[in-house]
Amino acid sequence: MHDNSTSARTVGFLLGLIGSDDAERVRRRIRLPGSDADEGENNRSVLYAAWKQLALPSSVLLWALEEDDPERNAVVWGHKSADDAMRRAVVRGVPHGPGRARSVRVEKELRREPEPPVPQHFSRYGLIGALRASTSMGPARTAASMVVGRPGWEAVAAADRERALPGYARWALAVRPDCPAALRIQFGSHAKFTHRARQAGVIDGPARYATTWSPANRVLIVLSMGLTMFPTRVREAEDALRPLVRKHLGDREDAWAVVAQLAGTYHGTVPELLMTAGAIA
Repeated sequence: MHDNSTSARTVGFLLGLIGSDDAERVRRRIRLPGSDADEGENNRSVLYAAWKQLALPSSVLLWALEEDDPERNAVVWGHKSADDAMRRAVVRGVPHGPGRARSVRVEKELRREPEPPVPQHFSRYGLIGALRASTSMGPARTAASMVVGRPGWEAVAAADRERALPGYARWALAVRPDCPAALRIQFGSHAKFTHRARQAGVIDGPARYATTWSPANRVLIVLSMGLTMFPTRVREAEDALRPLVRKHLGDREDAWAVVAQLAGTYHGTVPELLMTAGAIA
């Protein structure tokens, strides 16, 4: 296999799902490089810089925010895919973890950053008024970006129960990764709606990301960095993949060698990669 840190990171994440003794033996036998990936894992500034350049579904950024850690929040704020709603929440210290209400400290370098601009129709009509006045997707998105934290979502849910919000507003709210699941259900379901949510990068948890998104190599890179960026949620992905790794690869060195060879160019999902490698071996 090629000696590069990408292979070490992707295959290394999977090796973490079997026993440590077997993992070390397999690593030695297939000559899996470790130095570059280990350095990136231990040097957070290196990992943070790499993380900011990854193309990430919006839900992955949310999982990092759910750690309610000032350092991780600053990394999310600087990510190219972070939207105004996320940046607004970060600079306001809004907590995202389940059941948390205490404000999150804002890193010193972000205290000087201005909050994303307030939409004109929000200043004029307020949150619910701006959502109800949204007759196209652009205004709906900007109005939806002003929903901040649990109180904001509760106000939106109450307003929609009182009188259904316009379709554009519902759409813009539902494709935010932090939209509460109960509110999405309240908005209703439709095949096109589900497709739009997926296009927006909204994922029903790390387990689903690990088992249904592709390509496998990119997913595994994100999950390997997730050990640092969203350690609380990454366990869900590990639990989903562990039985598949044991079933298709186990401690078989030949199967692991095939995974290392295929991972970089494989276009399918992680489960498909594991099954294919096991069958070839």
